[in-house]
Amino acid sequence: MVEQNAAALDRVFHALADPTRRAMLRQLADGECRVGELAAPFDMSFAAAAKHVKVLEGAGLLSRTIEGRTHHCRLEARALAEADRWIAYYQRFWTGRLDALETALLHHARKAKKRSRK
Repeated sequence: MVEQNAAALDRVFHALADPTRRAMLRQLADGECRVGELAAPFDMSFAAAAKHVKVLEGAGLLSRTIEGRTHHCRLEARALAEADRWIAYYQRFWTGRLDALETALLHHARKAKKRSRK
């Protein structure tokens, strides 16, 4: 189960690593789009856009329905939510570590200030 979740998370972060795919997801956040509409801002072919769509679809970040020759894409939030939970865990960890560092630095600064008064 853990390996399965790790593999899914790997696919999500791989998909998100590409700026074109991130922009496509941003576009889908405004509503359903055809693959050609996703390709338009990048001046890329349908085939190139379709490759990006397949990566996003494989990561569970979008779903696609086909009506004839038209491919409609829709954002799927569940995979993003799982990535967000993973990031949030480490955000709490680093926030705690940075708070501890701030406390130690303030303590050190107070001690240094007392020593300089003497």
